Amino acid sequence: MIVNCPTCQADVEWSENSPNRPFCSKKCQLIDLGEWATEDRTIAGEKSASDTPENMPDIEDIEAMLSQQAGDFFKH
Repeated sequence: MIVNCPTCQADVEWSENSPNRPFCSKKCQLIDLGEWATEDRTIAGEKSASDTPENMPDIEDIEAMLSQQAGDFFKH
């Protein structure tokens, strides 16, 4: 099956021969990831009270949560 790369619209074979599918390349995959990270891309939905900056965890909370993860958490 052939699909279009979501970033550049190039044809991509949907198979094990295309390790970056549905993207045509690692470059297009990273461009897409950057768009999600900067919130240029989002999934439509209602905002909840926890989405406000006051309710977001701060860096200390995040570090505490990460320190509780198994030692190999970031190795996968």
